[in-house]
Amino acid sequence: MNKPNIVILGAGYGGMMTTVKLQKSLNINEATITLVNKNDYHYQSTWLHENAAGTLHHDRTRIPVKDVVNMSKVNFIEDTVVSIKPDEKKVKLENSVLDYDILVLGLGFEAATFGIPGLEEHAFTIGNINSARLIKEHIEYNFAMYHNEKEKNQGRLNIVVGGGGFTGIEFVGELANRIPELCNEYDIDKALVRVINVEGSPSVLPGFDPQLVEYAMNSLESRGVEFITGAMLKECKPDSIVYQKDDKLEEIPTQTTVWAAGVRANSIVEASGFQTNRGKAEVRPDMRAPDYDDVFVIGDCALIMNEETGRPYPPTAQIAIQESGIVAHNVKSLVQGKDELEAFEPKILGTVASLGHTDAIGVVLNQRKIFGWSATVMKKVIDNRYLLKLGGPGLLIRKGKFNIFY
Repeated sequence: MNKPNIVILGAGYGGMMTTVKLQKSLNINEATITLVNKNDYHYQSTWLHENAAGTLHHDRTRIPVKDVVNMSKVNFIEDTVVSIKPDEKKVKLENSVLDYDILVLGLGFEAATFGIPGLEEHAFTIGNINSARLIKEHIEYNFAMYHNEKEKNQGRLNIVVGGGGFTGIEFVGELANRIPELCNEYDIDKALVRVINVEGSPSVLPGFDPQLVEYAMNSLESRGVEFITGAMLKECKPDSIVYQKDDKLEEIPTQTTVWAAGVRANSIVEASGFQTNRGKAEVRPDMRAPDYDDVFVIGDCALIMNEETGRPYPPTAQIAIQESGIVAHNVKSLVQGKDELEAFEPKILGTVASLGHTDAIGVVLNQRKIFGWSATVMKKVIDNRYLLKLGGPGLLIRKGKFNIFY
């Protein structure tokens, strides 16, 4: 292969880390590296719930691509991917067409609404910087409107979050911190505000340690969060939601429904003809797509089965970052004409969920359970470690979280 074209689609955790690793490990004369992303920045998707609640400014979350990518070694194209034609080795963008010899597909996720009526039209999702900013502005607008209407509309002060998984719980945790500030700002009695989490399973954070789940619920309930578990969202209307619990339909007036109960791989993966399972490419051990030796799939678009549980590994930032190491190594091996590719083996180092900026729960270091201040510190250590790996001490100093005492 004569100076192959390596094209990386998506500047999420997997795509960015793969790009950074390749620019360090490949000589400029060995390959042409092109990174494609719809924005000129990478963002910490694990911080979006803070942006959506208004507890962290969105500028802290986004990282300009030029700050971490060496533009003399990598061609960066700000454009949107329309389709991939793997048989022709082409990627169609909105404004051009790219040829590739090796493709790294990391286009991230999109919301899965499961056909629930009205959800796509009337609910918000925490999917990117702009959608998070929209939620923040929408909540503030409704608080501002409350005293500016002749008839008080309780729906403006009811915030419903669909889904009690990580995103939903971390978001209501941030809301629990943010609501008192909004009440002070807009002269609203905090007792009038309702933050309601609706979860279909019998408990929130399914699969998490029951003791830690109980701690999380107690922490959040003490700050005003309401939980409705074992309840299925049946319809999302412009000014209310309808859910079913114990065979009864209930309705809650709300101007703000945030859907955090489901994501799927970018639909381009399936539409491009890759062999998929649940919309994701069920990659081989070396992270290549099932039918194509020149296509690697990473992050939310890749499905990796956990042989012990028989279930897929969750598409977390932790796993995407780990995948980038193997993908970068294997891409380099192909470029250098080596046949031996390494297999990816996830190493789950722990899981930490924030409950607002002063509380958290987690399982780390051989299933050790942590909660409260120690879990909060661990969460920030994890976030800071990623920044250090991505952009070194300079990026860590600019974007890191060091407020460990409050």
